[in-house]
Amino acid sequence: MKTETTTRLYALDNLRTALTALVVAHHVAITYGNIPLWYYLEPAKDPSGIALDIFAVFNQAFFMGFFFLISGFFTPGSYDRKGARAFLRDRLVRLGIPLLVFILLLRPLITFGGRDGMPYWQYYLVSWDPGPMWFAEVLIAFALAYAGWRSLRAPLDQRPAPLTFKGIALFTAGLAAATFLWRVPVPTGTYVPVLGLPTPNFLPQYAAMFALGCVAFRRGWFETLPARASWLGFVTAGASSAVLLVPAFTTTGTLSSALTALWESVFAVGMIIGLTVWFRERFNRQGPRGKFLSDHAFTVYIIHPLALVGLGWALRWLPAIAIVKFAVMLVLALPLCWWIAYLVRLLPGARRVL
Repeated sequence: MKTETTTRLYALDNLRTALTALVVAHHVAITYGNIPLWYYLEPAKDPSGIALDIFAVFNQAFFMGFFFLISGFFTPGSYDRKGARAFLRDRLVRLGIPLLVFILLLRPLITFGGRDGMPYWQYYLVSWDPGPMWFAEVLIAFALAYAGWRSLRAPLDQRPAPLTFKGIALFTAGLAAATFLWRVPVPTGTYVPVLGLPTPNFLPQYAAMFALGCVAFRRGWFETLPARASWLGFVTAGASSAVLLVPAFTTTGTLSSALTALWESVFAVGMIIGLTVWFRERFNRQGPRGKFLSDHAFTVYIIHPLALVGLGWALRWLPAIAIVKFAVMLVLALPLCWWIAYLVRLLPGARRVL
């Protein structure tokens, strides 16, 4: 059974690098915008903060789902090569250890003072705040679910099959419906204190994209999507925003929730298809610099809160509008994050995990 793909070495690795940089930009935007969901905040005092909020909303609609899809794409091949026991052990090592390191070592450096009136030592002992590493928590759960599914039935045959427009439309409609129904008991803004999951209202997208990535590996969809799918995906994402965003945010109740779920689903599918094909056609190669960036991308994801909080405190004296401070921090943060990641991966045993 063929389990390797040439796409991974280039286009998808480069995509993961780009998405990791987007995660950094997303959290810099939250730092200086008006969404109070980060460790260090300077709420905007000028209208440019609204632009940062819009940027964050568009990112949230697709980028973490894209991460889960890419992770799903690599899951079947890894399971095939290693078997159930080694596959799960590898997932626990590569995801579980960074998760614990963040919670036990990095979290004290980026969270200060107490929460809800508690002294910090008490908050630290009784809370479970994985920060951005909630992604690792959910991936561990998905890996366990995939291993359980494989224990019950044989894998899908590895055979190319075209991804049709009808199939894409049905998947998107199903995702929108599942998201809408899920948000009845789990509305936007819900926080899960046990898991520390900041966006549980997006779980249908995360699960669906992970499953889609697993199927895409077997069916060869990343390699066989036509080149024109790139601009079609981007046009669809743009058109959905033009048509659905205003009524989604100007209505209330059930209609607003349904329109928001529909926009997020169409936008996410369009952007993911567009970026996947665009990177496959334009960035399906990798030199030493690109390899360095992709090799360190996961470590950047883990440590970037430390870098951003430190830069936030260092730049707090800078008198500038929100979007300018965003630009200044981002220019400093991206090379700083990769430099710190490089140093971390030099530690003994780090490359075994990272």
